[in-house]
Amino acid sequence: MTALGFLYPGHFAEDDYARIEQLLGSDVRVELVHTGIGEDVYQVEALRATGSAEKLAKDVEELRLSGAEAVVWASTSGSFGHGWEGAHEQVRALARAAGMPASSTSFAFVHAVREVGVRRVAVAAPYPAEVTALFTDFLRAGNVEVVASHSAGTAAAAEVAGWGEPQVLALARAADTAQAQALLLPDTALHTASHIAALEEELGKPVLTANQVTVWEALRLTDRRVNAPGLGELFTREPIVQV
Repeated sequence: MTALGFLYPGHFAEDDYARIEQLLGSDVRVELVHTGIGEDVYQVEALRATGSAEKLAKDVEELRLSGAEAVVWASTSGSFGHGWEGAHEQVRALARAAGMPASSTSFAFVHAVREVGVRRVAVAAPYPAEVTALFTDFLRAGNVEVVASHSAGTAAAAEVAGWGEPQVLALARAADTAQAQALLLPDTALHTASHIAALEEELGKPVLTANQVTVWEALRLTDRRVNAPGLGELFTREPIVQV
């Protein structure tokens, strides 16, 4: 049994993790610890405060006791909001506090883009434009070429958490372009685990979503590769590895 640990802000799309655990169909256990979010608003300073080292260190002890083998800070904006170097320091501090390998959703996106073998991506974000711009800057710092982006301009995670498949598909279509080899849907408040297959069929390319890449990143940190077609191309590029 491989136990994966996640620090998840709030309670917006937490059920995505139970769904992903089910779709993995293997001996993988997902452990979720909820962190406080302060004010639910897509504003840069508020997003940075969500991922402060003090807050993350305070909540990681519960994951240590659960037997988790790796921890991922399951917030895209709460990591890329600190910039490339700041996000690295955030992860280093989390690893020290947890005593285990650590990463964040923003780095998960960079690593997942490499995993699916693409370079040019489109970004479909629910955020305001200024927040989306920070994410695209982060991707470019990780040598990912962003050829198109779309910002839905929503004000808070609570609104995004209520979106269903029609809204998610509309968001993806708004950003997609023929030049993009993959489409990225940031924000762990967005329910996507049940829609990835439909998104990839609709767009004809790999689709990477926040909660999907977050779990994949934790598996990567524990040297697991699990084949799960329901979770899209990201989870079908390597054979199952039994540990």
